[in-house]
Order: sequence, then C-alpha cells, then structure tokens
Amino acid sequence: MQLAFLGLGLIGGSIARAVRTNPQTAGWRLTAWSPSGGGPAQARVEGVIDLQAMSPEAALVGADIVILAAPVTQSLELVDRLAGPWRALWPAAAVVTDVASTKAVIGDRADAVGLPFVGGHPMAGLETSGYAAAVPDLFVGRPWVLVPGAHARADDVERVQMLVDACRAVVVRLDAGAHDRAVAGISHLPIVVAAALAQSVAGRAQDWPSAASLAAGGWRDTIRVARGDPDMGAAILATNAPAVAARLRDLQAVLDDWLAALERPEGPDEAVLRARLAAAQAILGDRP
Repeated sequence: MQLAFLGLGLIGGSIARAVRTNPQTAGWRLTAWSPSGGGPAQARVEGVIDLQAMSPEAALVGADIVILAAPVTQSLELVDRLAGPWRALWPAAAVVTDVASTKAVIGDRADAVGLPFVGGHPMAGLETSGYAAAVPDLFVGRPWVLVPGAHARADDVERVQMLVDACRAVVVRLDAGAHDRAVAGISHLPIVVAAALAQSVAGRAQDWPSAASLAAGGWRDTIRVARGDPDMGAAILATNAPAVAARLRDLQAVLDDWLAALERPEGPDEAVLRARLAAAQAILGDRP
C-alpha cells in the first residue's frame, strides 16, 4: 500500500506516524509533499516517510491512497487538479480521501469532477499545529467519519477503512449534511466562542494584565481552541458557515437569557442561577 500525502501538518503527520509505528503496516510506503516542504523534510529525516516529494505531481506516482491533508479550501483546489491536469499521474485504481472538518463542500466538488473520493474526518486534534506536533496515538479509539462520494467504489471505501484501522480509530459512516450539522456545534462553534472570549476578555478589558496573571485551568481549557491554526479555522468556518451561524444564534439566545438573569432589576436570584447551572449539567449527563 502506498500513501501520498498532500500536506503534512498535525493531522497528516499523525496519520503518517501512526502508520509507520503500526507493525501491521510496516510494509506500507509513504510519500509526502507540502507547500513549505518543512514537514516532509523532517518526516524523511525521522524515517516516518519514504520519500519527500519535491512537487505534488511527484508525490502522486504509484499512490493507492491520496490523502488531502491541507485546509479544506486548499483541498478544493487540489481536488480540481487531481481530476484535471494531474489525473494521468496517479493510478486509476487509487482513491482520494481527506481529513477536513467539513464534508459537504469538498464532497460535492469531488462528485462534480468525477473523482473516486471517500471523505474523511478524524475526530481528534490538538491546539498546536504543524508536523512537529504530530503524534502516533492521536486517533486511538477516536471516531473517524467516512463519507463515500458518488464515484467511490467498494474497493475505495475498503482501502480507506484500512487506513483508519491502521491509525486504530473507529469508523463512523455519515452523510455529509448530517456530519456538518453535528460538528457545527461540537467542533466549529467552539472555535468562534473561544476566539470571541479571547477578544472580549484579553482584547478589551483594561485589567487584562492583572487578570492574566491569575488565569488558571478554567481559562486555559476554555480558550484552548483559539490557539489553533488560523488558516485551518478560517477554512472550516467558511465552508460550514450556515450551520455554524445557526448554532451561534442558538448560543446568542441562551446568552440573552443569562444576561436577563444577571441583570434583574431586583438583583440576581441565586436559586435561579443555580438551577440554570444544574440544568446545563443535566443536559450533558455523562457525555464528554
């Protein structure tokens, strides 16, 4: 099995590390290209990949699976090139997959150009970005959503499932719309909320220097995703904007209720505030 990575940051690099450290995939061949070349160069020195390709075209030769590991808007451009000027460079039996956090836009593009495409979204990540942050166990036990495209063959789906198994993740099958609506709330809305929190507290409060010296785990955990890759985050929000906006309006309505409770003319009612906090805990239950 030969994997061709177009992009080798945190997610692509973690896939490569997972495959390379799995004894069952020891014979797989890995090639990689990225615009900067930094990730593939480091991965080649470490023995994680077999070939640092000097161009995307060179990475594609002989590939069984082409992995688009770039921000989704950049991956859309790669889809067009894979179906156009690069089509003769990679085997007809090969399959293209991706790791982007949105699935409808890229899936529609792949279907429109006739690409054998199995959309993928490994539900794991870190606040740090780049190949240097990649770890081989990032996906262990985590869901990995697969969304086969209109031109995906049975062998294509099976091959991508083999990749997921090699990373010790758990395959979840969804259609693109259901996926994008689900992750809008649990993954994409937190990007906006964390950024807005950082802007409203660290960006506006005059007492931020003293507050920053007191900040601990609650602040760190809440704004963690605001420290993620801005290019990746912007591409996610741009390609799932309607679903994220709908979730943001839901949040806005809830925040308005909180404001009303805190700004009661007769003063806040501690029992009401406690009930609201308890209700949020009850909604969550034992879920993470």
